[in-house]
Amino acid sequence: MARAIWKGAISFGLVHIPVALVSATSQQGVDFDWLDKRSMDPVGYKRVNKVTGKEINKDNIVKGVQYEKGRYVVISEEEIRSAHPRSTQTIDIFAFVDRSQIPLQNIDTPYFLAPDKRGEKVYALLRQTLIDTNKVALAHVVIRTSQHLAAVMPLDSAIVLVLLRWPSEVRSLDTLELTKDVTQATLSKSELNMAKRLVEDMSADWQPDEYRDTFQEQIMALVETKAREGKIEDVETDAGEAERTSADVIDLTELLKRSLGGKGGVAKASSKSRPASKGTSAAAEEAMPAKRRTPARKKATKAS
Repeated sequence: MARAIWKGAISFGLVHIPVALVSATSQQGVDFDWLDKRSMDPVGYKRVNKVTGKEINKDNIVKGVQYEKGRYVVISEEEIRSAHPRSTQTIDIFAFVDRSQIPLQNIDTPYFLAPDKRGEKVYALLRQTLIDTNKVALAHVVIRTSQHLAAVMPLDSAIVLVLLRWPSEVRSLDTLELTKDVTQATLSKSELNMAKRLVEDMSADWQPDEYRDTFQEQIMALVETKAREGKIEDVETDAGEAERTSADVIDLTELLKRSLGGKGGVAKASSKSRPASKGTSAAAEEAMPAKRRTPARKKATKAS
């Protein structure tokens, strides 16, 4: 089984099902690093005061929330930490709803749930009950320091946890301001029949092996071809390291992470050598790091 990124339990009523959370997706794409075309040196990131244009040290940065235009309320790190929800390591089910009632636009990220610590039978019981009742469990879960709304639902022989967007994050269809030409369109029988025939002619089975990211394939094929032809530029990532100042926080942090991670790219420190955050398992700390800003690396976008 793939490595669990979170361990806890599904809880509802007196039922307690130990489970392990496993990512059901993987991030793919082409990463482009920024390089100085004159010297092939990597281009880094600096914290700059937007008014003076001068670089500033991390110690002089505070976090603020805009209250009105041009006016901010400063929030301390301690206040931010105290506002984080307390992790209970449980997926707390609070209701069961019909599967069709969850709007498509609320669906976010899927995860697989695997039974843990001899919880196989009660795991199977919940899965089969959801199948027989055609219900989905709504739950709250805290992963790392963020609270999520989630749906627990059966998928073939397993159970999946789907993180949902909070209703306040989802825009109403009224945003589109659709006119009566759309909402109350008059469609003739012949038009509908022709459209239905076209759908029938183009109907096919779901074939995931045929759906590929051609942009990524072409770029990586080009990389391989240029590499074989010797068209490779040497990039000295540690050039000028001794001359860097303490303000180069981002680049130094990245180097430390690479050093700790070794070949795997992610540090594999045990819970003994690196304590987990409060209310978070060590596995989750390692596998679900906080989002890092890497302006020096831009994700490629597909041409529309």
